[in-house]
Amino acid sequence: MRVVICGGGVIGACTAYSLCRHGVDVIVVERTGVAAAASGKAGGFLARDWCAGTPLDALARRSFDLHAQLAGEIAADCGYRPMSAYSGRVIPDGDPRRTMRSALDWLSNGIDISQRIGSSETTAIVHPGKFTSTMMNAAIAQGAELRLGCVTGIVRDAGCATVKGVGMEDNVIEADAVVIAMGPWSLLAAKWMSLPALYAQGSPSILYDTGPHVSAEALFLEMEIYGKVRPIEIFPRPDGSTYVTACPALDTFPTDPAEVESEFSKLDRLTLLEMSQRLSPLFRPEKIIAKQACYRPVTTDGAPLIGRVPQEEALYVATGHGSWGILNAPATGEALAELIVEGATRHVDLAPFDPARLAPLDLPRRQWP
Repeated sequence: MRVVICGGGVIGACTAYSLCRHGVDVIVVERTGVAAAASGKAGGFLARDWCAGTPLDALARRSFDLHAQLAGEIAADCGYRPMSAYSGRVIPDGDPRRTMRSALDWLSNGIDISQRIGSSETTAIVHPGKFTSTMMNAAIAQGAELRLGCVTGIVRDAGCATVKGVGMEDNVIEADAVVIAMGPWSLLAAKWMSLPALYAQGSPSILYDTGPHVSAEALFLEMEIYGKVRPIEIFPRPDGSTYVTACPALDTFPTDPAEVESEFSKLDRLTLLEMSQRLSPLFRPEKIIAKQACYRPVTTDGAPLIGRVPQEEALYVATGHGSWGILNAPATGEALAELIVEGATRHVDLAPFDPARLAPLDLPRRQWP
């Protein structure tokens, strides 16, 4: 059996790895590069039980456990580390408490850490780019093939009833099944098949070189700036860098992932640089490793699309994971591989993520070429 996966991000990489473990012949087609978009620029925060009471709960719990398992199984540094997580707020200027010492010595004064919301047993972090590359390399080591190029259509038989593979520019890659896992760019495939709407949540971030000074504690804070209270998140990584992000918003995104604007101020008028500098003396301009941005795929109901494309026997989709894409990638890949190879899943029920639950876009269908 041969499966073509369209997309070399974290979902595509984990799906390729899981399919290879089933003995499937896998070809991954990636337009720009492995982990080129959100899979390389996300925070990488993992939470076991933060989706409790939602359709995502079983997927998140299974995937959280798989992250820990994979960190021990695969001989590569993915930046995996259990950590604690706290919530709090930045006390506004003018408030007398602005001068109080913060509970964490690396933070500036006036930051109120109010509650522990995760422990080393329930929260962790992974370096998203390293994890995605590791999973792709592990799949390649088991026989998967990575081809750089642009998918230009779904190839069907003469009656357009049976999927035969994908068009890649002027060539055809034959396949028994095709998986669309291109993040928000999966929307481009709606002209070839029946898919619901997808949107992009733009998220700017700054990566700082903080060395060994920041403890293994993720922070979820609120800060008042320009008259509005905004969330800001801080994720220290084992490699001595600290990831800071804020101001997510639905946004348009370029057709080519390589053209994602890296200047974060283009994504939001608020200055993330100013916000982060109020948090810690370690967040200085000369310590900036990268200013970046990414686009996370989201659906109208907030749940991902995972499963067979409606009215298609050999087309599958895995996208729309929003801010939990890195977390839920291992269980998504595992479940999708089971569905494709065995016809059913063993660990996670994919019914809540069935693409057929949402109305498809009403677009004219195109045939390849």
